[in-house]
Formats: sequence, structure tokens, C-alpha cells
Amino acid sequence: MSKKHYTDEFRRDAVALYRDTADATVVGIATDLGISHGSLTAWLKKAGVPIRKPRTNPVPEPTRQETPEQEAARLRAELAQVKAEKAKLETERDILRSAAKYFGRGDALVTRFQFVADHCHTFEVKRLCQVIGLARSSYYAWISAADKRAARAAADADLATRIRAVHDADNTCGRPRITAELNHGAPAGGRVNHKRVARIMRENNIEGLRLRRRHRTTLPDPADTPAQDLVRRDFIASAPNTKYVGDITYLPCGDGEFLYLATVIDCFSRRVVGWSIADHMRTELVENALAAASATRGSLSGAIFHADHGSQYTAKAFAALCTRMGVTQSTGAVGTSADNALAESFNATLKRETLQGAARWESPRAARLAVFRWITRYNTLRRHSYCGYLSPVDYETAHALDSMAHAA
Repeated sequence: MSKKHYTDEFRRDAVALYRDTADATVVGIATDLGISHGSLTAWLKKAGVPIRKPRTNPVPEPTRQETPEQEAARLRAELAQVKAEKAKLETERDILRSAAKYFGRGDALVTRFQFVADHCHTFEVKRLCQVIGLARSSYYAWISAADKRAARAAADADLATRIRAVHDADNTCGRPRITAELNHGAPAGGRVNHKRVARIMRENNIEGLRLRRRHRTTLPDPADTPAQDLVRRDFIASAPNTKYVGDITYLPCGDGEFLYLATVIDCFSRRVVGWSIADHMRTELVENALAAASATRGSLSGAIFHADHGSQYTAKAFAALCTRMGVTQSTGAVGTSADNALAESFNATLKRETLQGAARWESPRAARLAVFRWITRYNTLRRHSYCGYLSPVDYETAHALDSMAHAA
């Protein structure tokens, strides 16, 4: 088997991942990245990063000998404590079982108040409030304000009817225009606040027309001539290193900052054979990704590389690099993501599994390390449904062994 070659960027990121991960071990990081711990140790020493020793469990001190009377007294006290704790837990269990139907649609504050009111004859109010996290004074204040709440609910229902009438007449209206319409010609005492209108619209699922602004990464350059579409939405390859797709996606981080990730993905195994991260979208970004793919494979000669009409992929400099590497370019149609669906799907999966619902990473460095670690695990450990739930690297290894067996 040929010796593996790692780019300088890969080595720097591996060192940074170990240095910035609390309680990390060389073996653990090396296993996650699919490299030998000897290689990682060498990179750490070269970078001057000290290697942390694994923690050891302290040896417990010998316990003091008890007399039989002391042991009996201690056990009686522990038994009494266990019984009291058992009774408390049983009461809390019964309360939480009863609360399940109340909190099934969310733990709103008014839902908790209502739960206590409905069960105050079965359990102590004090215990109910403790279990679900309420102040008793707040609960009793809520009880005393029942008449005011009923009047306010009726007023909100009337206002919701008026809002819906305005919205039905023009469904493009949002909160500002509906508030203005309601207040038009109204006396001083009959005017409504825009915050109240927004709340009632939200509670009644009334929305105006809202078009989301997209962050564009595909910027066509009419000065350059794109290649033909040689893939035609066929993202299946019969062997590795024959057909690739690539794309650029943005990585939101920090305070309105962005990094950009360019990838080169093998259609045969869905393996990311090359990628590059930078704070810009210049042609160098995609050139570095393709160069990393060439270093991984040894050569890309004879392969097809498919991308969208972004100016980076249609640039003359990128075309020249493909020519030198023996790569045939392919581009999809303008204005459709389906022509590069494999790369688009990969980008969506990466963000979903790394951000896990967050809007952005806390810093560019955190984004870089998270993406670096995820892609490495994606290639070597993460099971892919397309590969029969093998990792992309294992899928390629199985294909190579099968080819050798058939050749023999």
C-alpha cells in the first residue's frame, strides 16, 4: 500500500484540533481523523505543542474502621433518608405523570399555572410548584387575575377577527401595514400597539408575504465560456477517480462573518477527496480544493469534474489548472441546483450535522475546526446509505479488494 500524503493545511488543522480540544488524547484525535497516532505525535512535536498525559484515577484512601454500634446507627439514618427520598420521588413521579398531557404542546407559563389549579385538590400547592418550577406567589397572583384575563382574551379574539379581515383583503400585508390600517381613523383610545398586533398574528398564524434573502455563492461571469454538461444529473460512477462534483458553500460564523468551503467529491463513493476553506470566494479557493484532490488521488488525469456556473469554476485560471491536470470540465445549466444536486446535498448535510440547529459558529476558527473534523470523520467513520452503510473510504477499499479478487 502506498504511503499516505497529507497537505500542510491538514497537518495544521490536526494540530489545532488537538491543542484546542480539552482533555483530548493523541490516540483519540488520531482515531477520529483516521491517521496513525505516531504521525500526529510527530506533527505536534514539530509544532512545539506539548503532549498531555492521560488522567489517572486517584487511589482511594482507606476508610476508617467503625464500631458495630456506629455502623448500625449510620445504616438506620441512611435507611430513613432513603425512605424519605423514595416518598418524595414517588410524589414527584405522580405529579409529572399527570403533567404530561399539559406539557405535550410546550412548557408555557400559563400551562403550568393551569396545571397547578387543576391538581391543587390532589397534591399540595407547595409540592406542585416545586416540581414544575413555579413561585407560589406567582400562582396565587395568576388566580386572582382570572377575570382580567378573560376580558383580555375576549378583546384579543375581537382584534384577531379585525386583523384577519385586513389580511384577507390583501395577504401581502404584514404587521406594520395591518397596524396602520387598524389605526387609520381610530380615536386616540382605540388605537392598537404594533407589538400587540404582532403577538396576535403570531398566535393565529397570520403572516404577510415574506421573501427570504439568499446568500449567493454562484456568481456567473458572462466574460468566460463555461464547459458543456457531461454529467446530466447522473451522479453515479463505476469506479473511483473517474467522475467528481464540486461546489462552494458559505459558513456563517462570528458577528456577521463568513468563511467559504470548496469541495471535490468522488461520485463513486461520495468521498470528499479535496477541500479548501478561506475567507474569500476567489478562484484560488476552488484551485486549492482541486489541488488537494489531486494530492489525495495521486493524479486526476482522465477524470471529469462537474460544477455550477460560478465565476470561480468558469474562470480561465481554473480551466488552465484542469488542463494541466488532465481533468475534463463539466458545468450544469444556469439557475437550477438539480444539475449539481450531489454537492448541494452534501453541503446541506454538513451544515445540519455540524451546526445542529445553531445559526452560526462562534468564530471563524471554531467553524474551520468543526468542518475539518466532520469531513475527516465523514470520509473514514460516518456510514453512508449510498455506500451500503459503509464509510466512503471503506467502500473504496472493499471495491479495490473485490477488483483484485476478480483479477486473480
